[in-house]
Amino acid sequence: MSAQLKLFESRDSSQPWTVRVSRRARRMSVRVYPGGRVEVVVPPNVPPLTVQRFVGTHSQWISRRVEDLTAAGAPVSAGPPSEIQVSAIGRHFKVEYQQTRSTSIRPELVGDVLRIFGPVHDEAAIGSALREWLSDLAYDEMGAQLAMVAHESGFSFSRIQVRRQRTRWGSCSASGTISLNVCLMFLEPAVVRYLYVHELCHTRHMNHSPRFWALVEHHEPDYRRLDRELLRGWQSVPAWMFE
Repeated sequence: MSAQLKLFESRDSSQPWTVRVSRRARRMSVRVYPGGRVEVVVPPNVPPLTVQRFVGTHSQWISRRVEDLTAAGAPVSAGPPSEIQVSAIGRHFKVEYQQTRSTSIRPELVGDVLRIFGPVHDEAAIGSALREWLSDLAYDEMGAQLAMVAHESGFSFSRIQVRRQRTRWGSCSASGTISLNVCLMFLEPAVVRYLYVHELCHTRHMNHSPRFWALVEHHEPDYRRLDRELLRGWQSVPAWMFE
C-alpha cells in the first residue's frame, strides 16, 4: 500500500514534484519519468524536513535527469494500437480486435497478426494484455540476442529478466543477472545491441569507471552516439506501454 503526497511545485507548475510513501520502501529514492515528472519514494514516517534535505542533496542529478527526459518527449500513440512495430527484432504486427462474451482479454498471434478477443472496449485490460504479450516475446527474443552478443564478445551472465521500467533501460546485478526493459523492443537493433554490451561489461566492472568505458568502447566503438540514441529512445515507446 502506498500514498502519494505533493512535495513542492517545480519551477514549471505543469510538472509537480511529488512524494510517494510506500510501506515496501526501505530507503528514500528518486524517480524521474519520461516528460520530466519527479517522484520521491520514501518509507513511512519519514519527516518532511528529512525528505527535503534528501532532495536537496540529489538536486543536481535530478535536474540533469529532468532535462534529459523532458527533451526525450512524451510517449507516442495513445489508445489501443492497430499495429505494433517491434524494431528491435525487425517485425511488424497488425492488431485486430474481436468482441466476445469473455470477461478477460485474450491475445492470439497468427503469423504477423495479433488478434485480441474479449471485452475490447476495455482499454486498460487491452493495454495490460499487450504488455504481458510483449514481455513474453521480449524474454524469448532479447534473451536469444543477449546470449549471442555475450558469446561473440566473450562474456557470460547468469540469467535474464525482462521488466517494464520508466527510467532505466537495463541493469546488471552483482550475481550476473541482467535485467532488460521491455520497451527496448521499440528501439533500433544497433541501439539495443549497445545496451546489451553495456550491461555485459558490468559483469566485469560494477561501476562506470574509465576501465568500464574502455571495455565498452572495445566492444562497441560507436557507443557515444548509440548512448545518445538510447536516451532519445523514449520517443519511440507507445503510450499503451505505460499504465
